[in-house]
Amino acid sequence: MAKVTIDDITIEVPDGTTILEAARRIDELHDTNIAPPTMCYYSKLKTTGGYCRTCIVEVAAGSASDPRPMPKPVASCRTAVVDGMIVKNTTSPELLEARAGVVEFLLINHPLDCPVCDQAGECNLQDLSYENGKAASRYQFPKRTFEPIDIGDKIKLNMNRCIMCWRCVKVCDQITDERVHGVINRGWDAEISTYIEKAIDNDFSGNVIDACPVGALTDRTFRFKSRVWFTKPLDAHRDCPKCTGKVRLWMKGDDVLRVTGRKNRWGEVEDFICNDCRFERKKTSDWTVEGPSKINHHSVIVQNHYELKQLQLGIKKQVQQLNGIKSALGEGPLNPNNIEQQ
Repeated sequence: MAKVTIDDITIEVPDGTTILEAARRIDELHDTNIAPPTMCYYSKLKTTGGYCRTCIVEVAAGSASDPRPMPKPVASCRTAVVDGMIVKNTTSPELLEARAGVVEFLLINHPLDCPVCDQAGECNLQDLSYENGKAASRYQFPKRTFEPIDIGDKIKLNMNRCIMCWRCVKVCDQITDERVHGVINRGWDAEISTYIEKAIDNDFSGNVIDACPVGALTDRTFRFKSRVWFTKPLDAHRDCPKCTGKVRLWMKGDDVLRVTGRKNRWGEVEDFICNDCRFERKKTSDWTVEGPSKINHHSVIVQNHYELKQLQLGIKKQVQQLNGIKSALGEGPLNPNNIEQQ
């Protein structure tokens, strides 16, 4: 076991645990928010991480036996903890500045099409750029551009949005029967593509949509149908011979607009699901609904999904702070004048 201190919080973890995994355990135990952001690392996929560099941290002390700091920021997803290590993430201004530079590089070729992108509202890059990005780009050269293509009858690829995280390649390489796409060319010309215009067609190909942290790979059956914050996510399951059948239904009224895997607080799916569950089961009668999904309260997806009673009490508390001033909010249930005394 090794004791590591991350942002002044100490935790004991098994030897071989990475700094990122240790930080995530601290967040789970103490309900903090010190884990570095990630764009390429995916805990359920082997050999991921080390591509995007957004998870860099400052190692202020290498170990108890050798407390010298590491000379440069290190990728927390690839660096194992050592007993006595001291790590700085949110408490280091220099580190945050370095991460802002990484984000600026990621955004060099990224188009400003969030208003028309289906990933908007659940995009890791949106969150990352809001928290660590700069207000304006200093890049003055032409961006590289690609035409959107279909890499299957259900998947749309928009390379303009791709940040080359390799997640989709790892998904198809490790959980599908036959990988037919990957990264071609090198450097500036590198891109995700299928081999000789071959379409992706296997039982688990749709998982590249869930794994993609940006809007480069999207669900064609959901394309332009709704914003995610206008939908209601529900956890559901069914008996499926191909996968666990545990999914998240995105509802609008009584309609199932799309089906995805259930994601945890780190944006990673709990179980990979098959294409039959994802694309072919779009009726509530196909599923056993368990109840509303638990979404991080910081996410825009929870907008308009608060329970009515909690919202009423929140409004009532605000009214009390205003010394009981009456509010003209009509006769509806949200009018604090109509809320029963507790």
